[in-house]
Amino acid sequence: MRDFSSPYQRKKVTANKTKVQRKPLNPEKYLRPLAVIALGMAGVALLVTVMFVSYRAINKTTFFRLKNIEVSATKKISREDILASAGISPGNDLLRMNLKLLGEQLARNPWVETVQINRYFPDRLAILVTEREPLALVNMGFVYYLDKKGTIFKALSQGDKLDYPVLTGFSEEALTGDPSGTKDALLQACELLKVLQQKGPMMLADLSEIHYEKGYGFTLFSTSGALQVKVGSGDFLPRIERFAKVYNELMGQRSTLRSIDLDYNDKIVVKKINDVISDTGRGIHVSNKKG
Repeated sequence: MRDFSSPYQRKKVTANKTKVQRKPLNPEKYLRPLAVIALGMAGVALLVTVMFVSYRAINKTTFFRLKNIEVSATKKISREDILASAGISPGNDLLRMNLKLLGEQLARNPWVETVQINRYFPDRLAILVTEREPLALVNMGFVYYLDKKGTIFKALSQGDKLDYPVLTGFSEEALTGDPSGTKDALLQACELLKVLQQKGPMMLADLSEIHYEKGYGFTLFSTSGALQVKVGSGDFLPRIERFAKVYNELMGQRSTLRSIDLDYNDKIVVKKINDVISDTGRGIHVSNKKG
């Protein structure tokens, strides 16, 4: 039996505890990084502000002010109209000019066929305009100009010249409903006029109208309107060349002539008012048409 009263009982061990003294909180330790961050943000904001103000200042200031404007010589469009259409004037910022946009604005003028704009630093702009040249008038209810490329480009207005051959037989409906076929016919008309200019200028001087009939081709009318010259379609050069050789002779008899038919491979058939047909190619009275 254990004796609890023994003097050799275990002594109570006291825990080894060290008392730690807490240091007071130092606000400067935390505020310093925050101050650095705030200062950095302020610096960035200041830099952005300076850059923005500088950009605005540079944007309003240029070293490339337009002083010299060169415009090619034109017949239909004045220099003033060209500059006004493009919105160009001395003092404009040459560097910031959108040349493509300026060209598109100029091309809206119906007389302009092509336009080229070049800038030359520090202060020069060159504008080269090619104008359309009317070749004929096209009567489609309204009268339009036709250029040498077969393009109908402008309705006539007061003051426009009228001394061009007139094309008839075309219509707005045909131009809309059959643009490809109508374009081909207009190109043929241009080719016929080109041949007449080269091989038969005397015929062209006496020409008042070129009538187009789909499925047949072209018929020329003299200024008096009494004489018809049937040309047909395609292969105009040999027909006009044959006609040119006998033109003066036939025009000496024009009061007796009803029509002249060039739409043959190797001859000209002349029909007189008395309905007698003569063949200038073979000297016979009647000739069969080509197949």
